[in-house]
Amino acid sequence: MADVVLQADAITAGYNRVAAIRDFSLTVERGEVIALLGPNGAGKTTSLLSMVGLIDLMGGSVTALGREVTSRRTTSLVRAGLMLVPDDRGVFADLTVREHFRMARAKPSKTREQFVLDRFPALRNLQSRKAGLLSGGEQQMLAIGKALLAEPKILLIDEMSLGLAPIIVQEMLPGIRDLAKDEGIAVVLVEQHVALALSVSDRAIVLNHGRIVLEGSAAQLLKEQGRVESAYFGANEFADTAHESLPA
Repeated sequence: MADVVLQADAITAGYNRVAAIRDFSLTVERGEVIALLGPNGAGKTTSLLSMVGLIDLMGGSVTALGREVTSRRTTSLVRAGLMLVPDDRGVFADLTVREHFRMARAKPSKTREQFVLDRFPALRNLQSRKAGLLSGGEQQMLAIGKALLAEPKILLIDEMSLGLAPIIVQEMLPGIRDLAKDEGIAVVLVEQHVALALSVSDRAIVLNHGRIVLEGSAAQLLKEQGRVESAYFGANEFADTAHESLPA
């Protein structure tokens, strides 16, 4: 367990005292990519928000980088290296790419900026352009690049492909796998492109009705996509059953 940097233990969380996820558990190791899959409303975003302390837990616990995650510790956890790229990308339409980069670090680092621009070369000639004038793909590059400037140890990405053309997704997702490997970043990736997400992940979890209904190695789940589809769409079948774990 020495390499585990993020751990959720049987967490229950939701809104207005109504649970959106129940008994959700996962562990993520340094350099590991976990795909979090499921239909709309399954609880994927709630899981991410709970793991960064933006939603108070109704039960269970979360530990990140050796620290308990609570709503009172969100700022200190961000400084320690826990980063969330939200589904709305978290960019400001009236600020330029350069201004976003300046905001991302308390102390500017040309070396780190160069690292990000090497990863996302499309941003190199867009430094003076306002984010609101960027394409969807460029905005997503900016959102992830902004997070990378802070040198995260844990990176949670919510719906990276939302609103993007499939060809852009195919270009960007493999880069997440490379980042995890090269930088040792633990990544939890919420994604609707199931096969592509599995192809760049180490393990995957399928949520339905706020519960984990299937989990296993991404390679195994990629081979058994029929089972993934059943878990993904079979709300009635899985709603009240214990989740299934596939062998590695």
